[in-house]
Amino acid sequence: MNKFRFTINALAIAICMIAFASFAQAQATRTWVSGVGDDVNPCSRTAPCKTFAGAISKTAANGEIDALDPGGFGAVTITKSITIDGGATMASILGTGGVNGVNVNFAGIIVSLRNLSINGATTGNIGVRIITAADVYVERCVLNGWAGRGISDERSGAGRLFVTDTSIRNGSSTGIAVVGAGPIKATIQNAYVLKNLNGISVSTAGSVMLIRDSVVNGNTNIGIAADTGAHLDIANTQSSFNATGVNSNGGTTVVLMARCTVTGNTTNGLGFAGGGIFSFGNNEVSANVGSSGPFTVGGPTLQ
Repeated sequence: MNKFRFTINALAIAICMIAFASFAQAQATRTWVSGVGDDVNPCSRTAPCKTFAGAISKTAANGEIDALDPGGFGAVTITKSITIDGGATMASILGTGGVNGVNVNFAGIIVSLRNLSINGATTGNIGVRIITAADVYVERCVLNGWAGRGISDERSGAGRLFVTDTSIRNGSSTGIAVVGAGPIKATIQNAYVLKNLNGISVSTAGSVMLIRDSVVNGNTNIGIAADTGAHLDIANTQSSFNATGVNSNGGTTVVLMARCTVTGNTTNGLGFAGGGIFSFGNNEVSANVGSSGPFTVGGPTLQ
């Protein structure tokens, strides 16, 4: 009997150890995807997964998914702090038929999307949809051809958005939009927002958006817009060949501009529907059809 009990206990321990080892393997800090991978694999470098969705379940919180080679790795929903990095290869997410490319949806998480081509092929819904998160970074990405917004920040609570060295183009809605209750602190640095319906907008009272060193050109309606009491600070940025270059809407909306070029817009250079657009006196606003100004007088102290 004692021998039998010993055998049973040993077997139970062995099963627990195998289960623990499997769990630990499933939760690696760094995982890998490959165009020739398989989601039944452990997502290791020598046995990579096929999709980001397959890899994310096997990646520990605060871990990283990397692409080994070119491939289309599928849409993904993110509910943990994680980095997804396409590296030096062509790592792609294709979302068609109303699908979102990336959904970010868990309170308090920090998400980095890096070196990715996120393609809607004209029928995908939203490129990157942020529902709930603490911080979201979109770095060195290309978002192309989305029927909805390219990057849509819909958070109902406070958070931060960082978009750097990224191109958003050929979309049927707004390239980058902060639309949730927020308030959101958004930083847009070295972005190219081209040939969408609208370029960049922030429409949440209390949200603050900084745009630096960016090009917002060729959008059908408005290049850059602030609404509903948002605060928008633009510097070293071009908003040209849109319908309206820069637009302010809402009584407490504030738009500050320094060293910007607003030219060749086909309806207005500056559009006013409430609030104010304030200049530091060093902007080029010219050759627009309709209003090229003047800027709003008074308001914030400008130096």
